[in-house]
Amino acid sequence: MEGYTARLPYEIRTTAAGAAEIDPEALASLAIDCLDEMHRQVQNAGFRVAGVASSVFWHSLCGVDENNNLTTPLYHLLDTRSSACVKDVPDRRTETGCAPHSSYWPAKLLWLQRTKPEQFKSTARWIGFPEYLFLRLFGRARCSTSMISATGLWNQNADDYDQETLKAIGVGTEDLPDIHSKGLTHPDAPERELCAQLREAWPLFHGIPWFPAIGDGACNGVGSGAATSSVFSLMIGTTGAMRAVVDAERIDIPPGLWCYKLDRKRFVLGGALSNGGDVYAWLKKTLQMPRDLEARLDRATPGSHDLRVLPFFAGERSPHWRDDLRAAIDGLSFSTEPFDLVQAFLESVALSFRGIYQALSAAVGVPAKISASGGALLRSPGWTQMIADALERPIMACTETEASSRGAVVWALEQMGAIPNLSSLEASLGAEFSPNPAHHDAWRRLASEREELQKKLYGLV
Repeated sequence: MEGYTARLPYEIRTTAAGAAEIDPEALASLAIDCLDEMHRQVQNAGFRVAGVASSVFWHSLCGVDENNNLTTPLYHLLDTRSSACVKDVPDRRTETGCAPHSSYWPAKLLWLQRTKPEQFKSTARWIGFPEYLFLRLFGRARCSTSMISATGLWNQNADDYDQETLKAIGVGTEDLPDIHSKGLTHPDAPERELCAQLREAWPLFHGIPWFPAIGDGACNGVGSGAATSSVFSLMIGTTGAMRAVVDAERIDIPPGLWCYKLDRKRFVLGGALSNGGDVYAWLKKTLQMPRDLEARLDRATPGSHDLRVLPFFAGERSPHWRDDLRAAIDGLSFSTEPFDLVQAFLESVALSFRGIYQALSAAVGVPAKISASGGALLRSPGWTQMIADALERPIMACTETEASSRGAVVWALEQMGAIPNLSSLEASLGAEFSPNPAHHDAWRRLASEREELQKKLYGLV
């Protein structure tokens, strides 16, 4: 609700060995503290609450024992310690929508079996953070279609666990989130009865529908106005992604892209980058940035720096799914200036999106428009224009301050019958960035040069 908010920071523990962990108990306590503050604000304002929806990050993994005690930390999607196990994961991406990769559950579960056998044996069920939070709130670990679909264990068209993947990693459905909880008509049905200790503390939150969490990427698309395949969503935060929501009975999943679900009847097709706004952050931290950066980006001709750059600081996901890739700069000379490096790296991220856009539009059609969100992108109009030029398509700046949270609310309103469909409430859009036709040939040349460098350094085709 606008004007009502609660925010607390949390920490992701990282190591040089590739760890990216969170304390799930601490994170759940922070979430509960925020909910407590929200309840106080709403109660003081004299409002009633119609329902609760949430947008939560995809791909997290932790274990609980038979008494629902934690057996592991929460493993974040960027934890790459399972990279060595990726080769033993069957390539079922045309069924699961997930290429073999360390960000998904199959590789992490194999890694846990091999490196932490005692923890693995003591685990009765593997769940993600939103399921653990529901366990704290309601006494059972509810999992939505959206969340389970992004694990790498879900057959998207069959709408059930992929048995071939489970067999290959030695895990059974009894070890995983129960998608058919007793008393529920379907996995996305809401809970209503809070745990006893919370009912008295939160009277406004008890007895109302609490929908299981939806994946943040799906929510971001809906919240930024990309609720159908005629509009693509483009987001650059720390990482980056481009997505389309597809309402269909089944879907063919093209190579290089991933496919998850928004709910039982809608797919989310797209590509994700491990390097987005964090590239810009590294540039600002490392280089002496020119004060007139935006003006110079606005005037710059693509590729005028004579550099060829790959932005793979943290490996890469779409389309090659390689944790081992690293950033590279070709063409440095004594005449290279900080602005040249900034321009070249931002162009390289734009080229990554160009590849995703081409694969996505080939699969679902050319969109009427692209809605862009994420602070890392929208704080730089020059970068937004650069991406519009690279895609050769107009980009609309989404001015919704919390697009993912808005998407969760819009989805819940549809589920409750308050709106007829996800497109009923239009997202707030601002400036349009139209591609500059004079730059198209330069971008096509840059794309060709990037392909040559990727092939030379990493054997990518």
